[in-house]
Amino acid sequence: MLQKLSIQNYAIIDELEIDFSGKLNIITGETGAGKSIIAGALGLILGERADSTVLVNKEKKCVVEGIFESKGKKEVKVFLKENDFDLNDELIIRREIGTNGKSRAFVNDTPVNLSQLNELSSLLVDLHQQFDTLSLGESDFQRQVVDALAAHADIIIKYKQVYADWQATKKECDQLKNQKLQFDKEADYNKFQYNELEEALFKENELEI
Repeated sequence: MLQKLSIQNYAIIDELEIDFSGKLNIITGETGAGKSIIAGALGLILGERADSTVLVNKEKKCVVEGIFESKGKKEVKVFLKENDFDLNDELIIRREIGTNGKSRAFVNDTPVNLSQLNELSSLLVDLHQQFDTLSLGESDFQRQVVDALAAHADIIIKYKQVYADWQATKKECDQLKNQKLQFDKEADYNKFQYNELEEALFKENELEI
């Protein structure tokens, strides 16, 4: 659950901190009040694309930080353990966008890549926006819902590991096959040269003129 969201130098926001209660939280306002901007900032720490156009002050970096409570979330603990992160019930996820447009992400001050950030954030937040219902027709989304309802997290993690091992083994096998083909070509060429020399019937100490 999201407990706190801090935003600095993002879009029209110079600096903002929002504390969320453990109950229902609703952000309201007229069109243009900035609701979607807050959602956009939240999207950054969930792994969405970032660029320097969001900077209010082009000479300062943008920082968005969220504090999440992960107590009782088994999938989060499995993720943290597999990626060698400290097992904490409180997670601080931070995203920084530099003045050059490059971004960095951190989990409890440990650098992470966007792939890791996306995977972790999907275990912490369900962000629904306009037209998201279109994903209901996608087979990948349907499979994720079935897996979530069936609590297959552990099985999926094991499957991913087995699949990764299979891919690595297949890659190694393909490399060995390619090496064999190369060796066969070299053997055929060497055999051809040998046969040519045999047919020439060279004698000892004979030189070609």
